[in-house]
Amino acid sequence: MRDVAILRFSPTEGPGYFADWLDARGIGWLLVPVDQGAAVPADPRAYAGIAMMGGPMSVNDALPWVGPLCALLRAAVAADVPLVGHCLGGQLLAKALGAPVRRAAVPEIGWIDVEVDAAPAGQEWFGGRRRFQTFQWHGESFELPAGATRVLTNRHNANQAYVVADRHLGLQCHVEMTRELVESWLATGAQELPGASAPALQSAVDIAAGLDARVAALNAVADDVYSRWAQGLRR
Repeated sequence: MRDVAILRFSPTEGPGYFADWLDARGIGWLLVPVDQGAAVPADPRAYAGIAMMGGPMSVNDALPWVGPLCALLRAAVAADVPLVGHCLGGQLLAKALGAPVRRAAVPEIGWIDVEVDAAPAGQEWFGGRRRFQTFQWHGESFELPAGATRVLTNRHNANQAYVVADRHLGLQCHVEMTRELVESWLATGAQELPGASAPALQSAVDIAAGLDARVAALNAVADDVYSRWAQGLRR
């Protein structure tokens, strides 16, 4: 099988549990550190699939790689190369497919519940779950691309995840979290955190509470999500 390309947009937002999951199943992957000036790949057909991680920037910023990346994502959809986007990655896929990305109605940071939409697609992608707690850290949100099926929602921002052509997954949340990633973000993003928690913005103390158990539960969700996504990987 070809490698999975993993596009990184910030040095603090690596592949985390996604890479662990691929490694455990003997699926090769190649890191493309766009944050270090690596070129956006030209041909999606060189890869079994393409993953995009998060980042602090906006898809609407005048960054030189946004245009080429959106072109790559459209080409991947046309060629049936499966895509998965985490947070910024999900926003980039939405933008590439013509959907607006705007300031979120409610910024979200911390461990926050999401609900799986009732459509059969949601049950298939999230292992039959109806609700679970995921990790959020975003100030913008996407609209749904034309033809997409919403598979996750919550009371703060309605569009939490979508599927295109039963193959490509755009996530607003972060299912790739590990203890190391959470601790790193708490350190580097400390200025964004409130002193006391609100429903959609949690304090560092509350984010860190019960961390190992929360990460383990989220890893179990990610196992189902990535297993469903990997069904479409190109040989």
